[in-house]
Amino acid sequence: MERRTSNGMLDPELIARNFAEVECGLTHKAAIEESNRCLYCYDAPCIRACPTGINIPSFIKRIATDNLKGAATTIMDANPVGATCARVCPTEVLCEGACVLNHASTPIMIGKLQRYATDWAIADGRPLFQPGAANGRRVAVIGGGPAGLSAARELARDGFAVTVYEAKPLAGGLDTHGIVSFRLPQSISLWEVEQVARLGVDIRTSVKVGDDLPVEQLLQQYDVVVLSAGMGDVPPLGIEGEQLEGVYDAIRLVESTKSDTHSYPELAGARVAVIGAGNTAIDAATCSVRLGAEHVRIVYRRTKAEMTAYAFEFEFAKQDGIEFNWLTNPVRIIGDEQGRVTHLECVRMQLSEAGTDGRRMPIPIEGSEFRIPVDAVVTAIGQKRRVALIEKLGLTHDRGVVTIDRSTFRTSNPKVYACGDIVFGAGQGEAMVVSAAEQGKRTAQAISLFFTQLLDSEAEAAADVVEVHEDAAM
Repeated sequence: MERRTSNGMLDPELIARNFAEVECGLTHKAAIEESNRCLYCYDAPCIRACPTGINIPSFIKRIATDNLKGAATTIMDANPVGATCARVCPTEVLCEGACVLNHASTPIMIGKLQRYATDWAIADGRPLFQPGAANGRRVAVIGGGPAGLSAARELARDGFAVTVYEAKPLAGGLDTHGIVSFRLPQSISLWEVEQVARLGVDIRTSVKVGDDLPVEQLLQQYDVVVLSAGMGDVPPLGIEGEQLEGVYDAIRLVESTKSDTHSYPELAGARVAVIGAGNTAIDAATCSVRLGAEHVRIVYRRTKAEMTAYAFEFEFAKQDGIEFNWLTNPVRIIGDEQGRVTHLECVRMQLSEAGTDGRRMPIPIEGSEFRIPVDAVVTAIGQKRRVALIEKLGLTHDRGVVTIDRSTFRTSNPKVYACGDIVFGAGQGEAMVVSAAEQGKRTAQAISLFFTQLLDSEAEAAADVVEVHEDAAM
């Protein structure tokens, strides 16, 4: 039965239980049995399907032989945020989707086995890796999310002195702040941050580059700068009523539920409409349910077929009783005399014929306006790009998507590299946590290669000078 405090709010203890992790990990017996189902394929398609190239048969074999440190090391070596990805990766379309057992029975539960191994490492508490011998080079990383942490960790292992500048009080980016606790407890992400810090990486939080720290100072003090600042808040809808009380940003709503300040909005008994149909929209909707909302609906101007949320997110939302209103476009948010939200005015949509790009555009149906009674509206229509920061760095970009050499991740400034959400644009694939982690790794590898080649060329030049002097002395 619901328990409320004297002011009608849900009991904080109840909310804490509502946000506890939903799925339990595998038991030892279940993990051994599942790992022994693996065929340990020689040309394992699951490895090719993993953006970070984790040697999946290898870590599963280690679980089967009770070598959990070996299993965890194999995972984390390839993927610096492997504990997070064990919980949030869309495994059904990546590694598990590629498993050969899909054609015979059921795929290996790779995600759950990955969680089993990394949970062991978290409980064990020891660092999995050591820093490399110092090479005298300094690197600044702007943004402590999956891409930035991955780049920082790989660079530290190669001997670079790395400093990460993170605007928020805690590092981890999306993993720490933007994924709901009942799917990803914050402690998991913070363990990954700790693993990076224990390599000697200096992680400076609550520092906003461009405001608290001038970009000119950064470019002068470091040999290389890695830009991995991610994305910002939800952009405005551009409709009347957005400033009313009861209109919330989905990113901030989710983040509020992961904060120790209990600053989340009061939604007990509320009727909530979430605008958008991506993963963040689903997270905002399921958070609303756990904050006590009586009825939650997702409003989307296209159909289920165009929804960008993962299939497992959609199924999770349905289990939480969330209603989906397809082909519905909000046009106005209506409030009362006190400035509080009362209704969401929408228009029904229909999809056009496919255009040259294959997409069907939503078109309003004339005269189909209607109103939905609501107490709260949550906007989840994407995220703002870091245009101001990009321009302070003087980088070439396309509406906030930084232009890079795709083979090296180098920007228009040869001293600045970029990776993660800040280089993802339309048509460039899903900006997943695992993809950001791989980009961070590859950026670090490109930087290491550049300085290795520079050192080799300097050595060759020095050898040529010596040879010239010797010839002159003869």
